[in-house]
Amino acid sequence: MKTALAPAEAPAFTARPLRAADVPRLMPTERAAYSVPWTEGNFIDSIAAGYHAELLLAPDGRLIGYWLAMPGVDEMHLLNITVAPEFQRQGWAVRMLDRLIACMRGQRLNQLWLEVRVSNTRAQDVYLRYGFTQVGRRPAYYPAAGGGREDALLMSLELPA
Repeated sequence: MKTALAPAEAPAFTARPLRAADVPRLMPTERAAYSVPWTEGNFIDSIAAGYHAELLLAPDGRLIGYWLAMPGVDEMHLLNITVAPEFQRQGWAVRMLDRLIACMRGQRLNQLWLEVRVSNTRAQDVYLRYGFTQVGRRPAYYPAAGGGREDALLMSLELPA
């Protein structure tokens, strides 16, 4: 696992659990970040199911990003990680991954899984540099704009004991 993408001096931020009441606030970011965004129902259902979810806020209250992950037996599945467009390319995705890993360690989970669109090479680069490996491909996994489908790369990160 690598975290070299984050700057040496991290700016201040607040992290707290993502709550259903936060969902309307994050929807503009979700829509700006993705061509086929999650729905409010996707978020609310995930939170209601007890999935791990966190919100990051700048000191002035602006939304930096959020992540949601589903725990399993000895593993976690990252379902959504989003950095607000104005905060992208500043190391925030790595900080959120670090926080997710800390959550996993607290639960003694040792494997992290995720899917990423084949077209999302920027995210793939972050994951690869973080230490993930591509372990598979899911054909026609994601809905695409215009009604089509897009393949996903399946990636995994094993945490050292």
